[in-house]
Amino acid sequence: MSIEVGAKVPGKVSGITNFGAFIDLGAGKTGLVHISEVSNGFVKDINEVLKVGDEVTVLVTNIGTDGKIGLSIRKAEDKPREEKREYPKKEFNRGPKKPFTRNQPSQAPANTKQDFDSLMSSFLKDSDDRLSSLKRNTEGKRGGRGGRRN
Repeated sequence: MSIEVGAKVPGKVSGITNFGAFIDLGAGKTGLVHISEVSNGFVKDINEVLKVGDEVTVLVTNIGTDGKIGLSIRKAEDKPREEKREYPKKEFNRGPKKPFTRNQPSQAPANTKQDFDSLMSSFLKDSDDRLSSLKRNTEGKRGGRGGRRN
């Protein structure tokens, strides 16, 4: 029996290490199943999943130029295909739909108390006040040459 990449072959666990299990494939061939390829779930201790002498079916994932054979138990398992679940669409009540039309000027509220110029001047005044208080608070904390000047 020749061992090729992609082939499912039976084997027997011949040794267990903390990083995986060695599988005797017969005909004097031995491969390694890495701990991440033992099960679909997380395996903390491989000894809880496999024992020496267990019969397993493995998938040959790679064969190195040095003769090392990489195996996978989880990829060899025939698992049923999961069906896609159909979830019902959620309906949101967003109120009546408004028609969207391009190139219409936005309509400002009818009762605006201030015009743009007064809003801009109040914004600039607030901004200047905040900047001056920031400068005052950070000027003394700089250290070095930028100390307070009177």
